[in-house]
Amino acid sequence: MLSKALLRLGTSAARRPWRVIASWLLAATLAVLAAVAFGGRTADSMTAPGLDSRRAAELIERAGTGQEGMTAQVVVTPLDDGATFFDDDGARTALTRLRAEVQRLPHVLGTSDPTGALDAGGDTAVRGGLVSADGRIAVVRVQYPDQSRLSAEDLDALVALGDRLRAELPLRIEMGGNLFYAFSDPDGGASELIGLLAAAAILFLAFGSLVAAALPIGMAVFGLTVGVATMTVLAGVTEVPTFAPVLGSMVGLGVGIDYALFVLARHREYLACGLDPQQAAGRAVATAGRPVVFAGGTVVVSILGLAVANVPFMTVGGVAVSIVVLTMVLASVTLLPAFLGAAGPRLGRAGRIGRIGRALRAGRSGRLGRRRDTAAGAVPAVGWRRWLGHVGRHPVPYAVGAVALLMTATLPVLGLRVGLPDDGSLPQSRTERRAYELVAEGFGPGTNGPLVIAADPAGDPGVVDRLVAGVAADPGIASVAPARIDRATGVATLVVFPTTSPQDEATADTIARLRAEVLPAAIGHGPATAHVGGAAASLSDVGRRTSERLPVFVAAVLAMSFLLLMLIFRSVVVPLKAVLLNLLSIGAAYGVMVAVFQWGWGGALIGLEATVPIVSFIPMFLFAILFGLSMDYEVFLLSRVREEYLRTGDNGTAIVEGVSRTARIITSAALIMVAVFLSFAVAEDPSTKMFGLGLATAIFIDATVVRMVLVPATMTLLGRTNWWLPKWLDRTLPRGPVGTDDTGAESTGEAPRPGLVDR
Repeated sequence: MLSKALLRLGTSAARRPWRVIASWLLAATLAVLAAVAFGGRTADSMTAPGLDSRRAAELIERAGTGQEGMTAQVVVTPLDDGATFFDDDGARTALTRLRAEVQRLPHVLGTSDPTGALDAGGDTAVRGGLVSADGRIAVVRVQYPDQSRLSAEDLDALVALGDRLRAELPLRIEMGGNLFYAFSDPDGGASELIGLLAAAAILFLAFGSLVAAALPIGMAVFGLTVGVATMTVLAGVTEVPTFAPVLGSMVGLGVGIDYALFVLARHREYLACGLDPQQAAGRAVATAGRPVVFAGGTVVVSILGLAVANVPFMTVGGVAVSIVVLTMVLASVTLLPAFLGAAGPRLGRAGRIGRIGRALRAGRSGRLGRRRDTAAGAVPAVGWRRWLGHVGRHPVPYAVGAVALLMTATLPVLGLRVGLPDDGSLPQSRTERRAYELVAEGFGPGTNGPLVIAADPAGDPGVVDRLVAGVAADPGIASVAPARIDRATGVATLVVFPTTSPQDEATADTIARLRAEVLPAAIGHGPATAHVGGAAASLSDVGRRTSERLPVFVAAVLAMSFLLLMLIFRSVVVPLKAVLLNLLSIGAAYGVMVAVFQWGWGGALIGLEATVPIVSFIPMFLFAILFGLSMDYEVFLLSRVREEYLRTGDNGTAIVEGVSRTARIITSAALIMVAVFLSFAVAEDPSTKMFGLGLATAIFIDATVVRMVLVPATMTLLGRTNWWLPKWLDRTLPRGPVGTDDTGAESTGEAPRPGLVDR
């Protein structure tokens, strides 16, 4: 039924191309207008219900001390190398003016006063953490209300003020704080352009036609415009994390061009068999569109499964990315066939430029005249057959060698440490990085990630003093600011500065020790309560929760993939093998990420200036996305192998023919994915780098080591056992066609036999 519906949809779009294209243009325009009128800005709230840091935030909010809101800090130092704020009246006057102008910004509740502390005495200023001991660095802490009452305009106003005052005051001015983290625009625009250009080059080499290369790019741009604009509208309704647009663009470009490649390849093959463009487009959507819908749906389902982590920002981020993927699936089965119908028979001819591209693909320009199996401009599969025959004759060494290689690449995962990179991992070009370094230089690294302890004494007047004494005595704490007690509620808040930086593993250990030992000892067995909050504690808590939920999520995803593949291929062994191989490829990708980001191996190649922990939510997100993408290749390849096995009954022939006939498409699709994902690996933000490198590594391994070595080697070793299914299970499972659709056309992506095509 699905193939018949897709056949009608694709044929109708190809017969009325300009109507469909106009509809998509209208949809894109309306989506952009809605984003402008009703859309919101992305923002980050790295917390979740039930966490200790969340309970601390709720106590602080109840007390109304002002510490529950967003903060920024303006870090300044005199331009004169010899000057200090203790003895330079000009620098002190400039600092006074700066604080006054910051105080007048919209929504600013208050600012700390380094000059007032200086007037009270140098020791007071130093003890208050407002001026460094040498008098060279001063900090103006800016208090804002909670995030729900703010927007990116507040950050823009602060940044604009800093830009103006740098030209007017004899001060070096840098800025940071969680206001920047919450409302900074994600990078990725240049990466998208680089990815598109790389994909266009690969498509040209794959098809030998500028028109054929342009159509998937055009479809992806349309789909990305609608998807990201819709995501922006969603941000006006709920809080969409800042990584969602970047990840949505990355995945959207990758899968959109990938899906278009499958459909376009089938379309050209049908043209070569004599169908007119409208029929060819309809048949292409009916056959190649099925795995597109299946793969896209699988990606969406697995991403939405992130809700199991019970971390709201991850759930909303998953929904936002799913919108982009669904838009790309819809564009692949409606907009792309409209493009194909409008292009007409030209897509079946490569022309002079196409012949040059074919020569580049073949690597033998002197053989332009030789015509081999080029119905769709494809490179002959002779080389692939030769390679697969070689692997089939030596399956044991290839299987053992490939598994050993992937296991070795996976070993660094044993040292995986989750967290969130702080401002110290940003490039030197960012003011947040420069502010971070000035604060660490003047006050110590822990000042960049203060903890906030919230306590409800519940009538015990000695709790606060015991807390201050116990926390100050902890070896991981550098200093404790004076406690602030709300008279109405009795809630006390303590700002605590660790000895280590926010992303340091020792900081997480300090937080755990405070909760497990220090706070219980201070509170005793009475009704009083105390919780550790602050940005560093929230990020540590989110990392711990995602780490705890990751095994459950992985098990659920693998179980779903096993059941789906068992239904499709009517085998127990094939899906089990697929699950294990997927684990190997994703594990190797995780290992590469640890080696690059935590150990620094090759980090300079992608512009990484310092080692950082793996962002806590990235392993779960990567697994969800890669599961859907690898299922795409798995179904595409094994469908053809299964079809050949049913036709010949010979396992070796089925492997060679099935893999060789799908190798070109899988290789081209993987190259496009890798190019798009790697273009994001050079972005400024470490989180974007991790997404890009992790996805690119996993896809590269999956399409090379796994699909072209491990799959044929293990299937050769297993022989007919590949297709074993217990009789009782065979009777239980619903039956359906394997390798063909209900239009009578093949579904695996290579050139159809003329006898199967209606002429």
